Amino acid sequence: MLSLSRLTTTLLATFALSMGAAHAAPIEVTASFSILGDMVREVGGDRVTIQTLVGPDEDAHGFQPRPSDSRRIGSAQLVVANGLGFDDWMIRLARSGGYKGPIVIGSTGIKTIAMAADKHDHGHKHDDEHGNEAGIDPHAWQDVGNAQRYVSNIAAALIEVDPAGAEHYRANAERYQGELKALDAEIRKALGSLPAARRKVVSSHDAFGYFAHAYDLQFLSPVGVSNNAEPTAKGVAQLIRQLRKEKVPAIFVENISDPRLSERIRAESGAVMGGTLYSDALSTTAGPAPTYVAMMRHNLHTLMAALTSAPTAR
Repeated sequence: MLSLSRLTTTLLATFALSMGAAHAAPIEVTASFSILGDMVREVGGDRVTIQTLVGPDEDAHGFQPRPSDSRRIGSAQLVVANGLGFDDWMIRLARSGGYKGPIVIGSTGIKTIAMAADKHDHGHKHDDEHGNEAGIDPHAWQDVGNAQRYVSNIAAALIEVDPAGAEHYRANAERYQGELKALDAEIRKALGSLPAARRKVVSSHDAFGYFAHAYDLQFLSPVGVSNNAEPTAKGVAQLIRQLRKEKVPAIFVENISDPRLSERIRAESGAVMGGTLYSDALSTTAGPAPTYVAMMRHNLHTLMAALTSAPTAR
């Protein structure tokens, strides 16, 4: 017969093993695109496994779900989407595939802004296949202040699904939000040093409205909020004239966009090509923007390098 002390030791060891086995089965989370996936990874740590349907350097606006994607969502315990019309296909896919678990909308609670195309439409034909909610810009993560709200929403959802990990998720969210607050201050300080004449640039599509609103820049674009929008010759010519008139110093391509139109605008406007900005997707791990924080810092450094050295357009 086992002594009481040996029995206690055995029970404690068995309990520890059972807890380890439970922890060895992390929560399965499916996120719509790579930026959300990274935020989930930061909050979830080793208690979650992440799969994203739209991967690095891929365009969520043009994403066409595959039958296998429905199965991937079906195996998840939590689904994370952006909302604001950016990834409605994710919600439809989850429902059509029989997913019964919670769906967290990362952008819940943020103060939205209108799409830039509603403010300065350069003649592009709008593609509403991946339409947005009543003219709302869906790219809310481009304001680092909004990203902190995303993190809070993700943490709350993970706690709901996995209450045993609540302290783990809260601690990770607090740490990550501290990092985001420091990043936000870094961006404000750097861009705040630019003179008014260096605060207007061109990007491939209207993905930087929240960034512009938060950090006092103006982004112009030959196409609208979706890369699927088709620019007209008249609209492109109008934009080129505007760049010349206002002496816009730099044009930037995006990692998810075809650079040919941007190159044409650069050649005809006299502005310089400022580099690549990351808008709707992270880079691969081999690239300069494999995480959300790295993406925002890369964009900041790319903007500052061009706007502090590029001559004004002729």
